[in-house]
Amino acid sequence: MARGDLPAHRRLATELPAAVLARTLGIDITVAVKWQQAAAGDWAAYAADVSNRTRKAPAP
Repeated sequence: MARGDLPAHRRLATELPAAVLARTLGIDITVAVKWQQAAAGDWAAYAADVSNRTRKAPAP
């Protein structure tokens, strides 16, 4: 199925993290996660990468 053939909610699920999708649309987070999984837009790797980044100390 081409991306343009996806229903609007699944298209959004490929573009937004589940937490943002759930809050924006007023749906339960578990529904947003299921939409992402169905649309192959899993943000877990991105979230893990962001949480593991090291922060540089601010310049003096």
